[in-house]
Amino acid sequence: MNVAVSGASVPRRSIAGMISLFGWLALVFMFLAPVTPAGAEDQSSIVLNLRGDETPETIRRMVDALSAPGRQVEIRVGGATAVPVAAPPAEKAKPAVAQPAVAPSMADEEGFQAEVNALVDLFVDGVEYGGASIPAIGELPSDWGRVWRRNLNGRESLPAGWRVFGIICIALAAAFAFRIATARWFARKMRPAGPEFTPRLIASSWGLLQDVATILLALALARIARNAWLPENDLANIALTTGANGAAIGALYIAVGRFLVAPGAPDRRIMSLPRAEVHFRRLVAYAILTPMIVTGILLAQHVSAGPRPVTGLIALTGLVISLFKIWWFHDGRHDLAALVLSSSSEPGPIRRLIASGTAWFYIATTVLLWMVSSAAAMMSNGGRWAEASAMTQVAIVIIPILAVGIASLMRCHAMRREAEHGATPMRRAGGAALQAAAVGVLWAAGFFVLARLWAGLLLGVSSAQFAAVMRQTAGVAIFAFAGWVALVFLHAFFEAYTPKRHVVGPTDEDVVHEEGVPSRLATVLPVLRGVVLGAVLGLTILIVLSRLGVDIGPLLAGFGILGLAISFGSQALVRDIVSGVFFMLEDAFRVGEYVDTGRLKGTVEKISLRSMQLRHQSGQIHTVPFGQVQSLTNASRDWATVKFNVRLDHSADLEQARKAIKKVGLALLEDPEYGPHFIAQLKMQGVADITDQAIVIRLKFTGKPNQASMLQRESLKRVYRALNDAHIPFASNAVTVRGGEGGAQTGAAAAIATVPPPSPLVPAG
Repeated sequence: MNVAVSGASVPRRSIAGMISLFGWLALVFMFLAPVTPAGAEDQSSIVLNLRGDETPETIRRMVDALSAPGRQVEIRVGGATAVPVAAPPAEKAKPAVAQPAVAPSMADEEGFQAEVNALVDLFVDGVEYGGASIPAIGELPSDWGRVWRRNLNGRESLPAGWRVFGIICIALAAAFAFRIATARWFARKMRPAGPEFTPRLIASSWGLLQDVATILLALALARIARNAWLPENDLANIALTTGANGAAIGALYIAVGRFLVAPGAPDRRIMSLPRAEVHFRRLVAYAILTPMIVTGILLAQHVSAGPRPVTGLIALTGLVISLFKIWWFHDGRHDLAALVLSSSSEPGPIRRLIASGTAWFYIATTVLLWMVSSAAAMMSNGGRWAEASAMTQVAIVIIPILAVGIASLMRCHAMRREAEHGATPMRRAGGAALQAAAVGVLWAAGFFVLARLWAGLLLGVSSAQFAAVMRQTAGVAIFAFAGWVALVFLHAFFEAYTPKRHVVGPTDEDVVHEEGVPSRLATVLPVLRGVVLGAVLGLTILIVLSRLGVDIGPLLAGFGILGLAISFGSQALVRDIVSGVFFMLEDAFRVGEYVDTGRLKGTVEKISLRSMQLRHQSGQIHTVPFGQVQSLTNASRDWATVKFNVRLDHSADLEQARKAIKKVGLALLEDPEYGPHFIAQLKMQGVADITDQAIVIRLKFTGKPNQASMLQRESLKRVYRALNDAHIPFASNAVTVRGGEGGAQTGAAAAIATVPPPSPLVPAG
């Protein structure tokens, strides 16, 4: 089908709106704002040329799409002119197929499907119309020459072209002079004071300030020189103004790219994007290409005799830019994933899923918005659709970047406050909740803008209707947002108190003991964490469902019945939970303490609502339900008295041994490594037993329970050395056989009866 639209022009209001949007596209990944190729708001008649083999349904859709209240559509079939078809009156005008008046429901599912099909048809027709208009681009050079010859500026003296060239030279010379004059001062300011995010942000902000000041200076001088040398509003004046604005926008792209990725200066880079230099070069190419395209479209609008050259230019450049963006996103998909994951030290599965799908989301959005811009060419309000596409492209890029920037800035500020004033659980939880609230408000604002933007186009919702819907959903959003912030606060609070679980080997036993035992609160909080977070989450869900109009009475009744069924059907589970609650209330044990349950013993590593996990000295982990613990012995509370025996020979001087042992005890108290762990020094209690082979003396000391084993080993080592230095003999188990006769046979028997002595250091029984 060959559709020719004559007597119309691209609405300048739509193009001006798109140019204003380009001022906000100061980001790394920018998108080209689509432009409607036909005069959407023009009330002049439209001529529709048909081959004659179109179906009535196709003709009806074309008439509905091209007509507007009070505007006529003239249909020509095979060169003949048919009767003009007038659009219905304004008060009875049929809405365009792309603007349903109400939201679709189950009752009008078929109507909604028909509207979707109509949108698809509009896209196909728009692509065909744009493709058919591409050859008309060749008319633009002749149109430009014709309009340029009508310039009013430069008719009497210097030609307009030379005036434009001189103004550009003046603006560029002033910009370079400003850069040279301020280079040293800004270079000092652009040195970050540290590797943290805030110093890097401040240093990059000074660089952005220099770039923006240079752009504004050049733009201001170009405007002043234009008013002086090009006073008439002709094509030379318009070309200079449009070109200067486009150049400023392209320079702003580059300035923001320098601000985010800092090419050549990774020490002040605030966006940790892999291959930052590569992406910056692509951004520079995009910053040069995009303003040139938009400037060419705007100037073509002023010189073209009809809409087809402009439509062809928009169709061609829109396709080129979309393909460039798709290639860029696909090539940088791994870099985008790494950028998303870098915002969290321990990314979870949801964040990893988002990271892997970020590039594909941008690719799909690019394709979808290109389809919308192509369909807008066949809509009566195509300018609004083009502007909505441009704003959507801005929002889906600027919102994530701002969210990451705000989160990083607040995280850096919180770390600095913790370094200055100390890190308390309440301060950490408050900072996490404040960060979540700020980021959530930003996302909510972005979704509100997008919802308001597309509600009127896709659903035909007016401002009053949208306000009513937003009032109804505001309560739901507020409660959901408050519940989410509360969950973030509680999660951070519990994480600050919860002791870090770690698995240690046998060689790390003493190191673990030196870390101490967590407080009672740190032991109880992990048990309460799941209960409290589950309760807050369940309460939030119930409130949100209630605000949505769902009757939560049956849900509460069902949960009550389910709780009774669980309590009656699993009495062992209830017994375990109740026993655990009382163990917690009585402070029977804590994480890190060594306990004996009668059958199993070990160090408490983890406590849940119904059981605890014990780490045995050999490395095994025992899971013990609280209901099976009849009695529990805690060997890690307050103090521990250790007693052990030493066997001396009958000829040993006990007083000299007592003095040597006392010196060892005093030396241990004065030792900076072992002394702080003693409560009562090492000493000899006296003689514990006298046997045929030895005199058994008993030693004891009192120390901290988690250091008792280490203190005993050190005490035994020093006592053994001190007794040897004092020449105090240890007992021996050698057996001597005496007799008057026997001679050599008796000596052999004695040799056979001699056995090696055991260790003289025997622990007390």
